[in-house]
Amino acid sequence: METFLIKALQLILSLSILVIVHEFGHYIFARMFKIRVEKFYLFFDAGFALFRYKPKNSHTEYGVGWLPLGGYVKIAGMIDESMDKEQMAQPPQPWEFRSKPAGQRLMVMVAGVLFNLLLAFFIYSMVLFTWNDTYLPLKNVSQGMEFSQAAHRAGFQDGDILLRADNKELDRFGVRTLLDVADAEKVTVLRDGQEVKLTMQEGLMENLLKDKEGFAAYRVPAVVYETMEGSAAQRAGLVAGDSIVGVNGIATPAFSDLREVLDNSRNQQITLDYYRNGSLQSAAVGVDSAGTLGFYAMGVYQVYQTVTLKYGFFESFPAGIRLGIQTLKDYVAQFKYVFTKAGASSLGGFGAIGNLFPAQWNWQAFWMMTAFLSVILAFMNILPIPALDGGHVMFLIYEVITRRKPNEKFMEYAQVAGMILLLGLVLYANGMDVVRAIFK
Repeated sequence: METFLIKALQLILSLSILVIVHEFGHYIFARMFKIRVEKFYLFFDAGFALFRYKPKNSHTEYGVGWLPLGGYVKIAGMIDESMDKEQMAQPPQPWEFRSKPAGQRLMVMVAGVLFNLLLAFFIYSMVLFTWNDTYLPLKNVSQGMEFSQAAHRAGFQDGDILLRADNKELDRFGVRTLLDVADAEKVTVLRDGQEVKLTMQEGLMENLLKDKEGFAAYRVPAVVYETMEGSAAQRAGLVAGDSIVGVNGIATPAFSDLREVLDNSRNQQITLDYYRNGSLQSAAVGVDSAGTLGFYAMGVYQVYQTVTLKYGFFESFPAGIRLGIQTLKDYVAQFKYVFTKAGASSLGGFGAIGNLFPAQWNWQAFWMMTAFLSVILAFMNILPIPALDGGHVMFLIYEVITRRKPNEKFMEYAQVAGMILLLGLVLYANGMDVVRAIFK
């Protein structure tokens, strides 16, 4: 329950920041062009609001709604989700959105997306400035990677060290690495000390989405970090730094190998082979009923040599912008898979987004995820779908090109259709969360 609450709190805080910044973009540009903003709300106030405040001599009511599905600004004289037909039936006023030149209206609509991108750039910059950029070069992962079944079918073997996708060097493991591998004709790996070229077949990404097992994970040796008080590992004399390499004569080069052997040796006495200061030693150890010895293993960043890139305050801004742009490019490159059967089944709603946050509060992880979600929100909002900013932009571009406004009735119908489509997508995505929660 505690984990759920921590993730839920991070999700609500993150989305609240993103919504306020996005809507503030619309708000500030509307005010710049002397367009009245009648409401500025975090969350939706269908029926009632948790909080509302209207300053004296102001046309804007500020508030917090009860339905945490986003937020909105109600701009006078604009066909939006409020569907205020009564206002639109009145003669246009000079302070209304519809009375302003198309160029100004276009800037008002693009402002929300622009502010989300600027927010992402700023957050990435401050994260790099505060925590630096520490990563693990793939060439330093001497044990290579452990691959999923779909990756095995594509020709990868556990222990392969990823080197190149076509002629592009694979430096660090992440989304960009996976996209490079999926798009490559040949991937070069280091296998048993020899470079091997694997010919990639089409459909790797679809198979990964279908299997839902991911692509690969770091292969880490079993090195003792700390033994538990009174555990079998402590009684056997294991100490921090001991590298376990075998059980009963069976080689266990990686922690996953050790875990598998121990799981098959529950409640049994085993002989453990390990290296201490370069010397091979053995010890008799009892495996408990859970298949464990009672020690904490070193993590991947403790075992392998990492690289840290440090940024000064002013250096962090171009680096943060580059990171934001690369994140946007990677997300756009992945977006095409949403339209595949496997991609559609992988869609998730608020539950899936919440699970992206760590189980323990970590400010660096929180801000990195918030920046990532800000990039996603910017991209999704600029899609040319009525009811989204991109839908309004599409109609405004049409107006600029043809020099005539679309019919207001048509705009209303398009807005309704867009809202129905978005509601359907929200219900589907969150429904998939429920299905996955029930059937695991």
